[in-house]
Amino acid sequence: MAELKLPELGENITQGTVTKILVKSGDTIKKGQNILELETDKAVLEVPSSSDGIIGEILIKGGAVVKVGQPIFTLAGSSPATSSAVPVETKTTQAKPEAKAEPAKPAAAAAVPGGIAEMTLPALGENIEKGTITKILVKVGDVLKKGQNILEIETDKAVLEVPSPSEGVVKEILIKTGTVVKVGQLIFKIEGGASAASAAPAAPAAAPAAKTTSPVATPAPAAAPATPVAVATMPVRKDIPAAPSVRLLARELGIDIGQVPGTGKAGRISVEDVKAYCKALNTSRPAGGGTAAASQPLPNFTKWGSVRREAMSNVRRKTAEHLSYAWSTIPHVTQFDKVDITELEKLRKSIAGSGKKISVTPFIIKVIAAALKKFPQFNASIDMSTQEVIFKDYVNVGVAVDTDRGLLVPVLKNVDKMSILQIHDELTAMAERARLRKTTIEEMQGGCFTISNLGGIGGTIFTPIVNWPEVAILGVSRGSMEQVYTDGHFIPRLMLPLSLSYDHRMIDGADGARFIRWVCEAIQQPFLLDMNK
Repeated sequence: MAELKLPELGENITQGTVTKILVKSGDTIKKGQNILELETDKAVLEVPSSSDGIIGEILIKGGAVVKVGQPIFTLAGSSPATSSAVPVETKTTQAKPEAKAEPAKPAAAAAVPGGIAEMTLPALGENIEKGTITKILVKVGDVLKKGQNILEIETDKAVLEVPSPSEGVVKEILIKTGTVVKVGQLIFKIEGGASAASAAPAAPAAAPAAKTTSPVATPAPAAAPATPVAVATMPVRKDIPAAPSVRLLARELGIDIGQVPGTGKAGRISVEDVKAYCKALNTSRPAGGGTAAASQPLPNFTKWGSVRREAMSNVRRKTAEHLSYAWSTIPHVTQFDKVDITELEKLRKSIAGSGKKISVTPFIIKVIAAALKKFPQFNASIDMSTQEVIFKDYVNVGVAVDTDRGLLVPVLKNVDKMSILQIHDELTAMAERARLRKTTIEEMQGGCFTISNLGGIGGTIFTPIVNWPEVAILGVSRGSMEQVYTDGHFIPRLMLPLSLSYDHRMIDGADGARFIRWVCEAIQQPFLLDMNK
């Protein structure tokens, strides 16, 4: 039994959406016969078979997103492909067709003849297609145990440890530290791993990608087709011919997919159609409408002296993409206020005197948790594609952490159910994991609201950018003693500047002012905070 895998589709194309499966189980196929239609970001491709044979099991479904190197069919009676140019590669394995139902392993090891197992980089998380090797934890000749960590890889969101799926001896290391590897790419060859692979049938090199809603900035719009794109409102359409990947792009751009004119067969909407429509919308808006400026080439800096170039780290690149998208998508408003934390500082010092070195941040997190329940529009997200508001019944707060790699925002889950001391302990541990590159992908997801505290560094006020798909973020600056006029006298009080940025599509100015005032009043009365809940 041979596996037909999805081949390389072109430069920078790592996956595609199955639009049509042209064969069925039991069909006899010939080499070169088209067996699949696949839609990528660039075009719809027909994928031919690399050999003769009989279709055994179809491992994919129409509408599914499949990645390069992922098994798509099993084929009986096939002959190995003789040309490296064929679009589909075949590879004999010991796995049975039932392996499709096997849950994804921490890393995939496919047994091959001679007792050598090929280990590929597994799916690392939602919308994560590649990562940078930061450390290889084994060397050639090492004897591996199942579950032993063999690799550290840095993705856009976290540094992950990859465990071995089986026992064996490392025969060949196919990657190097500092290189970027993609999901499904071969990383090791292991001898003696065949027995482990036979005990647990090898899972596909890369599981089908789940539908993603990650806040990754979308690619720059491609050049519009020769036919002018109509921006005028189109009639309401019930059945909209568009692939899931196209619908996702439209949602991320805040475009109603029903308004996009399709240039494909039977009016089918492609990625290029969505990008062209978005570009037409932007160019049709009046000046000052908030659209991003066109990209311009940089000057030749060497004219004025020597320069050096360094590649962006994964975290820095991801931050640039995410904040650019958030800034261009969300109409920002920032509301400033000051809160008297004189009494809170007394409470904080009394706790610190008992041996617990606690900062002001856990108190603010606790207040924000209560405020999100009082003002539910701040604990929401906007779905422009359906014209709906998504209200969340849980309270997860992200806290920006400064690291040597850049800004990370791990998320404290269910803070409304935690005491202030529990928040302090978890926040301390979470910040330490972030600085040691031990933050997991799960810790970086699921936020409802973000807090960025720069008080330990300095400054008076700043305007934080909303962490999409959230609708608000609170910036905290450094507190200082000020003279406050009270009951006919000036009294020295410790004042803390706050900056609340919010999405004006969801939150009106009056609501923003009410929210930050409620937060200030709650912080000024720390004795009302429940320390144990």
